[in-house]
Amino acid sequence: MGVPPAVLDNERAIAAERAAELNHLLEYHAYRYYILDAPEITDAAFDKLLVELQDIEARYPELVTPQSYTQRVGGGFVDIEQFQPVTHMARMYSMDDAMNLEELDEWLERTETALGAGQVAYTCELKIDGLGVAITYENGAFVRAATRGDGTTGEDVSLNVRTIRDVPMRLSAAALAHMGADAGVPIEVRGEVYMPKGSFVRLNEEADAEGRDPFANPRNAAAGSLRQKDPKVTAKRDLATFLYAVADTAPLHVGSQHEFLQWLGDAGFSVNPNVARCTTPAEVHAFCADALAHRADLDYDIDGVVVKVDSFAQQDELGFTARAPRWAIAFKFPPEEKQTVLREIRIQVGRTGVLTPVAEFDPVTVSGSTIARATLHNEDEVHRKDVRVGDTIVVHKAGDVIPEVVGPVLDKRPEGALPWQMPATCPACGSPVVHEEGEVAYRCVSIDCPAQVKERLAHWVSRGCMDIDGVGDELIDKLIEAGLVRDVADFYQLSVDDLAGLDTGRTYLKDDKRRGVRAGDPIPVGMTIAQKVVDELVKSKAQPLSRVLFALGIRHVGKSVAEVIARRFLTLDALVVANADEIAAVDGVGPKIAASVKQFFGVPENLAVLERLRVAGLTLEEDLSGEAARAAEEMGVAEELVAAQPLAGLTFVLTGTLERRTRDEAGAALKTLGAKVTGSVSKKTSYVVAGPGAGSKLAKAEGLGVSVLNEEQLEHVLATGEIL
Repeated sequence: MGVPPAVLDNERAIAAERAAELNHLLEYHAYRYYILDAPEITDAAFDKLLVELQDIEARYPELVTPQSYTQRVGGGFVDIEQFQPVTHMARMYSMDDAMNLEELDEWLERTETALGAGQVAYTCELKIDGLGVAITYENGAFVRAATRGDGTTGEDVSLNVRTIRDVPMRLSAAALAHMGADAGVPIEVRGEVYMPKGSFVRLNEEADAEGRDPFANPRNAAAGSLRQKDPKVTAKRDLATFLYAVADTAPLHVGSQHEFLQWLGDAGFSVNPNVARCTTPAEVHAFCADALAHRADLDYDIDGVVVKVDSFAQQDELGFTARAPRWAIAFKFPPEEKQTVLREIRIQVGRTGVLTPVAEFDPVTVSGSTIARATLHNEDEVHRKDVRVGDTIVVHKAGDVIPEVVGPVLDKRPEGALPWQMPATCPACGSPVVHEEGEVAYRCVSIDCPAQVKERLAHWVSRGCMDIDGVGDELIDKLIEAGLVRDVADFYQLSVDDLAGLDTGRTYLKDDKRRGVRAGDPIPVGMTIAQKVVDELVKSKAQPLSRVLFALGIRHVGKSVAEVIARRFLTLDALVVANADEIAAVDGVGPKIAASVKQFFGVPENLAVLERLRVAGLTLEEDLSGEAARAAEEMGVAEELVAAQPLAGLTFVLTGTLERRTRDEAGAALKTLGAKVTGSVSKKTSYVVAGPGAGSKLAKAEGLGVSVLNEEQLEHVLATGEIL
């Protein structure tokens, strides 16, 4: 007599459940072994689990799937490559902000009017200052995790999110049971990855002990940790999460945000305990006031309160705008302000020679990080705020990002404090500074200015200029330290021996008797690399005049302007003797650029450098043969050129969400002013424009000391061509 079908079906169901459990266990332990190098079980115990799964699949071949651990080549851990693009199941919208209680009340009033006064309940949650993440589960098992990105597409950070201890690899049985027949439907939950304050302090203490640069604040530390290429590093960073949203509520069978948060907790996720369901605007106000009062008591950073309509049905009724839900708003806390003492106003000289006053004050902790300096932008701004050395000043972080001096505390001003004045000469080289009529900036226009030397040298060798491969920031630093290079003409005096003996800044890790070195000895550049650099320098001598003009960093002369000027005058000699009117007559140039060019060639030190370039063998003539001639013919009236390019030579990176225009539109506007817009942050980046949701690029910018602009400052730049 055969086995009854009901019994067979029951046995198969039990086998399928055990196979799923074994796949989950094997996945987990393989990850611990192969990725984290921190196994929790012995090899024998792992093999026993694998054999059991193989036996089940042999008895029930229909249970074998492409995702089964038995189907992996070699049995090792394989996953989606990190940082590949991931399309979210639904758009991750931005949140409209209420910058004060009046704006919050306006939103509450609109909501009550739309849904009926007294008919609305709200869920109030703390706004965690972390990094947005979306985590996908299928059949209750972790599949992938991605950053927020642009809201539609993020980056795959699955390997790193797996290391975060409070992220479940499998949803609880109770949560899946609540989903009922929809338990197999993929879901994408969303929240914030953050770093607790205590962990942040320990991380920076370790960085200090190891001689590494500290992170600016916990948010940047979390962002940098989540995008580590090595998950073992992420695992040591003590990250944590708070989950609070989902791409689609339907499979969960919950009717409100409050119920959904309970489901998240039941499922095994970390949910912030500081949540309240409020039934009146007065209760919302009270929650916000309490959150602000106890902000400093928390072990994580918050920058506001998120207020949501609680009912999902009412959320659907309100819907979305083009960029944000109408059923939610973020009440932003006012910037945290601290008082400190202004010790000095120091002049910083940029690559283009602009003299920028910088306030240096007693270190003070603001919004999670310690600051001791902030730009004062220009002389007019210093006088407008009337800050003086010795003043007690109020500082905060504009947009919780950029250190800013608010102003002086006048009743604490010391006797004898004098108004500040811009120096008449460059503090770095002693050359007279130039202040053009109608502009706020003061400039040093000497090409020989040591404060501008590194950036000028880096600009000269860059791909868009002389295109000298192999000469990066580190090598330039070493050349300057060794006294081998001070201006661009010095590049062409370098020999292979000069370069070969330079210290790369790295050391040998172990003894090598064959080379005669010991562990800890500095690693030199070496003859092979030195010869390649010299070859590149020789090759660059043939670059056309247009490249040379752009590489010299003449104010307002970007790549396109350099090309039309070179095609008009053909030789450097002809350009140097041309008068301002002749230069201004070139299509797309105009009097402002012409005056800048004449001013540059009117500095004796600049002419001396140009003569040394000529002696070194540079062509200093425009090449109008072949493709260059065709390009010149196609230029015609050069429609894409503007009358001035005040941002020429500057490189911008755009990150986060911009309110007034898209990033593409902002990038195009910057390019019309001569700027270069790139997608990655490096030491060569001049400015990073950061909007809400800025992540790893902002963290890298702050780590490298790159200046950060908010959207208001960007709009000022686009309107005036001047950096605040």
